[in-house]
Amino acid sequence: MTARILVADDEDSLRWVLERGLRQAGYDVAAVKDGESAIQAFEREPFDLVFLDVRMPGVDGLGALARLRQIRGDALVVVMTAHGTMDTAIQAMQRGAYDYLAKPFDLDEVLLVAERALAAARLTEEVARLRSGLAEVWEFGALIGRHPRMQEVYKTIGRIAGSDVTVLLRGESGTGKELVARAIHHYSRRAGRPFVAVSCAAIPGTLLESELFGHERGAFTDAKERKLGKLELAHGGTLFLDEIGDMPVDLQTKLLRVLQERTIERVGGQESIRVDVRVLAATNRDLESLMREARFREDLYYRLNVVSLHLPPLRERRRDIPLLVEHFLAKHAGDLGDRGVAPEALDRLVGHDWPGNVRELENVVQRAMIMATSGVILPEHLPIGPVSAAASVAVDSTLEEIIERKLIECVRGLREYSSANLYDLMVALVEKPLLRAVLRETGGNQVRAAQILGINRNTLRKKLTEHGIDPDTLPP
Repeated sequence: MTARILVADDEDSLRWVLERGLRQAGYDVAAVKDGESAIQAFEREPFDLVFLDVRMPGVDGLGALARLRQIRGDALVVVMTAHGTMDTAIQAMQRGAYDYLAKPFDLDEVLLVAERALAAARLTEEVARLRSGLAEVWEFGALIGRHPRMQEVYKTIGRIAGSDVTVLLRGESGTGKELVARAIHHYSRRAGRPFVAVSCAAIPGTLLESELFGHERGAFTDAKERKLGKLELAHGGTLFLDEIGDMPVDLQTKLLRVLQERTIERVGGQESIRVDVRVLAATNRDLESLMREARFREDLYYRLNVVSLHLPPLRERRRDIPLLVEHFLAKHAGDLGDRGVAPEALDRLVGHDWPGNVRELENVVQRAMIMATSGVILPEHLPIGPVSAAASVAVDSTLEEIIERKLIECVRGLREYSSANLYDLMVALVEKPLLRAVLRETGGNQVRAAQILGINRNTLRKKLTEHGIDPDTLPP
């Protein structure tokens, strides 16, 4: 999710420069002109980082800093002042400031401080998560991947986690739909409340109603006492309905009423019980076909499908397989010992079609770790056959192979330039799109772009001028 930054400075021109520069760097920015306004804004919104000027009318920066830390103990604050004395710096740090900037300063310096501060905050959160439960960290760790479609999944999680919108997760079995649902819950305002999962396919239709809505004592033969349903147990939190396409039609009607009215009645009961639950649903079935066959209610479909998130099968993002293998090796090392993977075994894993997707991959890696008593997983330890020639062609090419093929095409198309210096020409052809790509990735942040490219900021500026690239005009 985009970091939210608050800037408080009574100097109009500096406030404008900071707001504009931070926005261009990709941050969501709000700006105010005094300490009291900063405190009020911080009380209304959970800002990730605050830049405070020391000398402002009314409540000054140091006073505002103390108030912000009272509102939220982990408030991340950078203090700015044109009156850079050692005493001010010491006071700022003693009151909990993350850093201290003396005016005048370059915008690049501000961006670097912001990046360091937010990175430190993310690291602190990660450590807290590790301490609160390693199992949860391992669980979310399976949601790794650099494929563009997985990147879109991460972005969508970030966009929707903070709202209560209903989400329909689609994808083949084993692609990680429940992991995504748990991640949405984990990063939502309901994170401290229950996450309750129900498999509509695993429970017989006759029992699913009681499982969801609960029942009163004597509601049916085996109802010897009152039982709370999953909807009540998830109150204040999230209910995940897995394999929603397998829910009986009559029960779909009752679920639709819950989504509309936010009330339930236990089986055999008369009391209307109000529930505050966010519903996330998942399916590997074609709901559109089920609707045409009158096996899935159209009104429920549209109620659930406010946001649709499709998880790609593993065979369509093969370049992520080595990352997942590394994750599962680390995850199970505590029980099974450290293991490595021979290149031939990794090739076989990457080339397999994985009908069971990520779930199947984890099971195969875990089994191979048990079989590989020598410490290295070899092809014979894998319960999958060699990669066929057809499958080998389907395996994603490495970045080096892709670039090489494109360069061969370029060289063939440049035969008429045989008298030119081919090396310099090809470097020039590659350099400009590389610069544009990195700047687009960093949202025009030249400091970050220079770091990624491994070059000096002045060198980057020179190259941008040479190629006529204006970072402010690049598309997002």
